[in-house]
Amino acid sequence: MDIKQDILWRVYLSFMGMVVIGIIILGKIFIIQHIQGNYWRSMADSLQERYVTMDAERGTIYSDDGEMLSTSVPFFDIHLDMMADGLRANQGKLFRENVDSLALGLSRLFRDHSASWYRSFLWKAYHSQERYLLFKKDLDLKTYQQLLQLPLFRLGRYRSGMIAEMHEKRINPYGLLANRTIGLWRPNAPNVGLEATYDSVLRGKDGRQLVRKVAAGTYAPVEGYTLEPENGKDIVTTIDVYIQDIAEQALYQMLDSVQAQYGTCLVMDVKTGQIKAIANLGRQPDGSYWEDYNYALMNTEPGSIFKLATLIAVLEDHLVTPRTQINLYRGELKLGNRTVYDAEKHNETWVTVEKALDLSSNVGFAQLANLYKDDPMRFIRHLRALRLDKPTGIDLIGEQPPLIKTPQSRTWSATTLPWMGFGYEVLVSPVQMLTLYNAVANEGWMMKPYLVQSIQEFGEPIKTFSPVKIEKICSDTILHQVQRMLRSVVTDGTARKPFLGAPYAVAGKTGTALVADGRTGYSSKVYQSSFVGYFPSDDPQYSCIVVIRSQPHPRVYYGADVAAPVFRKIADQLYALHLTPKASPRLPQPRMDTIRWSVRTLSTRAKQLTNNWQHIPVNTIEVSDAHSAALIPDLSGLGLRDAIRLLEQKGLKVQFTGAGHVVGQSLPAGSPVRPGQQIQLILN
Repeated sequence: MDIKQDILWRVYLSFMGMVVIGIIILGKIFIIQHIQGNYWRSMADSLQERYVTMDAERGTIYSDDGEMLSTSVPFFDIHLDMMADGLRANQGKLFRENVDSLALGLSRLFRDHSASWYRSFLWKAYHSQERYLLFKKDLDLKTYQQLLQLPLFRLGRYRSGMIAEMHEKRINPYGLLANRTIGLWRPNAPNVGLEATYDSVLRGKDGRQLVRKVAAGTYAPVEGYTLEPENGKDIVTTIDVYIQDIAEQALYQMLDSVQAQYGTCLVMDVKTGQIKAIANLGRQPDGSYWEDYNYALMNTEPGSIFKLATLIAVLEDHLVTPRTQINLYRGELKLGNRTVYDAEKHNETWVTVEKALDLSSNVGFAQLANLYKDDPMRFIRHLRALRLDKPTGIDLIGEQPPLIKTPQSRTWSATTLPWMGFGYEVLVSPVQMLTLYNAVANEGWMMKPYLVQSIQEFGEPIKTFSPVKIEKICSDTILHQVQRMLRSVVTDGTARKPFLGAPYAVAGKTGTALVADGRTGYSSKVYQSSFVGYFPSDDPQYSCIVVIRSQPHPRVYYGADVAAPVFRKIADQLYALHLTPKASPRLPQPRMDTIRWSVRTLSTRAKQLTNNWQHIPVNTIEVSDAHSAALIPDLSGLGLRDAIRLLEQKGLKVQFTGAGHVVGQSLPAGSPVRPGQQIQLILN
């Protein structure tokens, strides 16, 4: 092969190779454009666009008179982008001109470092070219607004490099008040109380927003691709802030004076079953008391307050009458291989059943329960009829199922039945015992206890919970006998001393139970003191139970000395209020430093303030919905958030002063609406 042919062969081969490569490239282009085009376009979009979650605003929990018990407020984390275009333009001229005045403003605002310290910090961040430097955490709205007025920062994110990220925190404005019952919502953590029970109602549904990258680390919303969040609903509880406050104060004073382990107190509206107060205080390692557990829902051996169930059973079966004589054996009786003792020593022998209840005799009621020794299930059926074998169904997570033994139970013995007669070898919760006594007060009708009376949206109820009658616990004849005997306990029995001189009549029962204390069992001599009853007994309005567990080997532990005085303090104040219903009760003060405005409005204003494209005056919110209803509504009594939502639908501009609920409005209710019109709201 000569040289010319060799060169031509190589040229042809190279040309063919280039043709093949060109065909492959063209084929690949065709595949990318026409076959894989949608995929690659979506990949490109995914690098420039993404969906972000728009958090729904969690609903507020209110008391029965409209006080906020749990709500959300906005807080801000501040970051610094020291590579922002505005800071770097013209060799950092804007930064150099403002850094000294900014440092001075930061020092005056936060009062934690000197101006020279802040100046050094800012220059160091500038030289290190930090893109997302955490500067401050958890600023409240007021501080954040002040921060926006400082030199440099007032110029907006893209010139100052200040990045504000808003998040909400859940707070209880009244602090400790009913804290365990209300609960405290925390993201990604176990929650309790009403916050957990009604979480699906309160949390709402998050929305989605499509955003497109417009600069390094900066995204802008894409119009038309927003799924608005559905904000959570509000719930209105049955809790009365005034009653809750006096219950907690009375309980705390007693716990602190006797150094008890814990205590609980519930106040119920007799006619409806509404829980007006539920206090739970446990002793902490430092000696203070806090709402650490909901003791009202925890099962314990109730002791003598359980004797009411035994009394109803034997009276209903006509085994005895209130005047039947029984022998108390001077407060000590051996049954099988165990001995029953009365809590308070006495020398009584033959007394009536009514007198045995006055004395709270364990010996007497052990014998009454033992009347069923040939047919224990007959007695158990009475307890079941009183619903002591099942939870009350209160709308609060954590109620423990009770334990009522039967002859088939593994731990049943010859002495189980008589011990059940005076409240041992059974486990029930304070809310269960209160429900039973409340039924006696309510002419025999047992009411289901409940804590939430309505679910609201825009201040209007969308679901209402009404009182629920469960069943009648006994015949009217037996009921009247029991009512008289419970009054006798207070006038002539173990509860006589704490209620001396009371201007109202009380019916109820004391209880003093030796309870097991962990691994040490009963040897630690830990006592559970209790009192449960209702008042005024001639026209019952409230029922109440107080249960207090002592430290080992307490000096004072009888129910009449520990639990009943708490009941008396609560009853005294409620009776005084009942006598002068027009008087304004002293209400506990909420923590107004953290909740100056309606919280939903705070969140709205916070989101608007983080927007670089507009500035909003401090107390003005503009609303411009195209909806136009005919008349201005009456806003009296509404929270600010709900009032603004109603006005948003009418295209009005809103200004407000004060905090709390609406007590005045510049445009009278019933006047015509003109979109764009301004209305001034006055809050209390």
